[in-house]
Amino acid sequence: MTQHFLQGRTEQEVLWFQRRSFLQAAAAWTGLGGFTAAQAQYRSNIVELRGDALINGQRLNPQQTIQTGDNLETGPGSQLVFVIGTSSFLVRQNTRFAVQRGNTLNAVSVLRLLTGAVASVWGRGNTRQIVTPTLTAGIRGTGVYTEVFPQQSYRSYFCNCYGTVDMNAGPDKTTSRSDYHQAFWGEAEPKNGRSLTPAKAINHTDEELEYLAKLVNQRTAWEISGKKGEKDGSGYGEEKPAGAQPTK
Repeated sequence: MTQHFLQGRTEQEVLWFQRRSFLQAAAAWTGLGGFTAAQAQYRSNIVELRGDALINGQRLNPQQTIQTGDNLETGPGSQLVFVIGTSSFLVRQNTRFAVQRGNTLNAVSVLRLLTGAVASVWGRGNTRQIVTPTLTAGIRGTGVYTEVFPQQSYRSYFCNCYGTVDMNAGPDKTTSRSDYHQAFWGEAEPKNGRSLTPAKAINHTDEELEYLAKLVNQRTAWEISGKKGEKDGSGYGEEKPAGAQPTK
């Protein structure tokens, strides 16, 4: 188990991939065609639904299919894992978000996160966006973790776990290139004149991203390279000079 740091989350939330119910659900989903069947719409694209969730204001059931254009909300103690096209998503409890349609029904153009937390793995393709109240991230093929903190005036947290992401918060812009967790805050109010500030890696694990990548027939950057770095938010899989994180 990789080291992880929690801020307002519990061990149970970030260790969901160890639960027998999820492992059984993932095995059943894969055994019935998994990624290929979901892309062809032969079956539901929901891998696991635990607890209560709403889709477009109505109760979501595990046999339904989540489509681009849908608005979703998870309740207390709930969790949702699903796949759309070449992207996979883990939604934590008390999360509200929308998946906006791209150039096809199975292409997400924008994940608009209003509150809560989503971990996601995205296949390669045209630039897509994750939008929160305080930041915008233009993503390519990558794995990321995004969280909005309503108790902090909707301050947003974003970790580019691996890949390339174009970050934008207020007037601040930067390009993040990460081998191993490069993290940012999108500030609700500028700090020392900056709206995009460096952060530590919090509230998510390597294993979460690995499971999400597996659902869409991918591997994380560290699985491909066979090496990890320090999970300090700097984004590097090997030693780099101090201050190399782009917002420092």
